[in-house]
Amino acid sequence: MKLPIYQVDAFTDQLFKGNYAAVVPLSQAVSDELMQQIATENNLSETAFVLPLAKDHYQIRWFSPVTEIDFCGHATLAAAFVLFTQSNSTTLRFSTLEVGDLVVSQQADGWIQMDFPKRPASPVKAPDALMAGLSIAPALVLQSAQAYFAIYTDEEQVKQLTTNSHELKKLAPYDVVATAQGTDYDFVSRYFWPANGGDEDPVTGSIHAGLVPYWAEQLGKTQLMACQASARGGILRCELVGERVLVSGQAKLYLQGEIFLA
Repeated sequence: MKLPIYQVDAFTDQLFKGNYAAVVPLSQAVSDELMQQIATENNLSETAFVLPLAKDHYQIRWFSPVTEIDFCGHATLAAAFVLFTQSNSTTLRFSTLEVGDLVVSQQADGWIQMDFPKRPASPVKAPDALMAGLSIAPALVLQSAQAYFAIYTDEEQVKQLTTNSHELKKLAPYDVVATAQGTDYDFVSRYFWPANGGDEDPVTGSIHAGLVPYWAEQLGKTQLMACQASARGGILRCELVGERVLVSGQAKLYLQGEIFLA
């Protein structure tokens, strides 16, 4: 059996920037074990598997090299980018196991817009492992269904931050996002996920379902431009619309090929 595979750089219009994802379009269901094996072999932030359910409607599942992920933005963007290049459709619907259906649309300017559920974060007492795992103490700590939010007063603190992955792994199943108001962008962030994938994720679309509501309230605006300040970097165009968060990005195809399965 052969499976097609694509590798896409997401949340960027340049190769070797943004976050890399593999996309594997399926014609029939395969086992969870096989999907995890492929994702581990790919060794990318995530591999997205998409299975057609109806016209322009797909099941999507995301796997990091170590586990299945319940919500992934950049691999959804990558999957939509691949599917849009193969059809005349401008709107897709992805059914997920954990976060409901996600509608993704091709915008007139070429950006791809994803419609996410709002996943707000609330103030909590900082766990000892979080404070031990961050080189700079945050001004405030929040928690969402996905991650702890370390809020900083200066974007330079976010950029200079170093982490202890051994400590942050103790926070499993939660990850950690560090964020601050930006100068060139409305806000900046970095995302650390040693419990679920790797030390630092280059660009994390899903966490903006929580970052956008927070910064919309802090800045008094519903349309925001965000920068994930990792080594590769990524730009996200965001909007808060009621209980939904619209996250848009660009993508660039890096490679396409086939997986050979005996």
